[in-house]
Parts: sequence; structure tokens; C-alpha cells
Amino acid sequence: MDSGQSSIFQVTIDFATSHMFFPMLVIYFLLFLLALIFLIYGIPKIKKIMSGEQKIEFDTKKMDKLRFFGTIVLTVVYFMMMNYVGQFFPNTGLGFLFVSIPFIFLLSLLYSHEMTKHKFILMVLNAVLAPGIAWYVLAQLFNISLP
Repeated sequence: MDSGQSSIFQVTIDFATSHMFFPMLVIYFLLFLLALIFLIYGIPKIKKIMSGEQKIEFDTKKMDKLRFFGTIVLTVVYFMMMNYVGQFFPNTGLGFLFVSIPFIFLLSLLYSHEMTKHKFILMVLNAVLAPGIAWYVLAQLFNISLP
């Protein structure tokens, strides 16, 4: 079947760019959701502001500064550490796994309003199982490279 025509049963993979498939898919999905949110909530809000029916309000007194800035710091440290730890285990995804576990646990602690033994156990389980399952499915089953 070497007639120069491509077949629906033949798949050609460009390994130089194949790792960008899922990130681009996620980006397009997030852009679609952003457009949907803007259409549903943004346009009516802009109309109310333009008509003078509603004012633009930004009150930092009501803002939970600890959670806001804590989330930003944790996220920045997460991405920096994932790259750093990932260099010790190249092409295994263990950087993702080993950094995601404490990140999810600390984020859960940050957003927990009251701590009980039951909640603490659930946080630990979630912090271990969620990245563990994601790592297994992506890195092991689908052979997608993770940091």
C-alpha cells in the first residue's frame, strides 16, 4: 500500500512536537471555558456597569489575604520545585509526583477552615492518591513525559 496516499489506519507521529498535544488541548479547553464565563457573567455585568446600575467594587478589607497570597506563593514554589526535582529523575515524571503530593497537602491545609482527624486523613489520602493516579495514568499508561 505504498501508493503515496495516506491511509486512515496509518498514524504518523512527530516526536519533536508530540509532547505539546495535551497541553494545547487543555489550553483550548480553558479558553473555551473563559469565553463561556465571559458570555454568561461578563457581558451582563458590563451592561450593568455601563448603565450606572452597578459600580465597580474592589474591597481589600474583605479579601482573605492569607489564602490569596499563600496560593500564589505555593503555586510559584510548586512549579520551581517541580523543575528542580524533575532534574534528579529525568523522563520519569517523579518530579511531578514528589512535588505534587506536598503541594496538594499544603493547599488543602491552607483552605481548611477547621481541622479534625477525619479531615486530616482525607487530606493526606487526597494528596497521595490524586497525583499518584495522575502520574500512573499519564506517565506509565500513556507514556506522556512529565517534569
